[in-house]
Amino acid sequence: MTIKRALFLFLVLAVLAGALLGLHAFSKSRTTQLFGTIIARVETEKPVVALTFDDGPSARFTESVLATLRERGVKATFFLTGKETEENLPQARMIVGAGHQLGNHSYAHSNMMLMGPARIREEIERTDVAIRAAGYGGEIMFRPPYGKKLLALPWYLSRHERKTIMWDVEPESFPDVAGDTAAFAKHVIEQTKNGSIIIMHVMYRSREVSRQALPLIIDGLRQRGFEFVTVSQLLDSR
Repeated sequence: MTIKRALFLFLVLAVLAGALLGLHAFSKSRTTQLFGTIIARVETEKPVVALTFDDGPSARFTESVLATLRERGVKATFFLTGKETEENLPQARMIVGAGHQLGNHSYAHSNMMLMGPARIREEIERTDVAIRAAGYGGEIMFRPPYGKKLLALPWYLSRHERKTIMWDVEPESFPDVAGDTAAFAKHVIEQTKNGSIIIMHVMYRSREVSRQALPLIIDGLRQRGFEFVTVSQLLDSR
């Protein structure tokens, strides 16, 4: 192989690698997608914030999470998976009965970045059916698993006038925060702004720190003057 040919191949590979890295970064963007509405935070002068929980419902932990919210008079938004909703329908109905908002987090929680249109439709619509079976009658917003989307998913959502709900406060993504209850709560309390959307995972045994931090977060944000609302209410505050 000549030096020129080797250099040309190197440049081609470098461009392809750069393009792939760019697509990967774009797929995780919290504020930009090619089609439809994507929301990571609401611009508002009001001191309102939305607590959101991904995954579940869980037969083991749903009741304790709901108890914490009930004791403090907080309404939240739960982005549930279809499979877990089908398997734990009584717990999903508890969430609805407590007055919380439900959102769609796909059926099987697979990475949907490169998923085909037919599978995307099945993942979303099957989960919608489960959410309706739980008794929820409001608008069903969508949150992509792992926050990843590229072409087909935003296209489907835009064609069906579905909002993509992301987040701007994510304590569990920081290792030095995620393993310590006090640090976890401190991070959320300090990072939250007017119109913030907080993402947490509280439905599994591995998320004990998140569950323990929840009451501290609520109390700390209340001390800062924040009011807790659902995502729908947050959007209405604009």
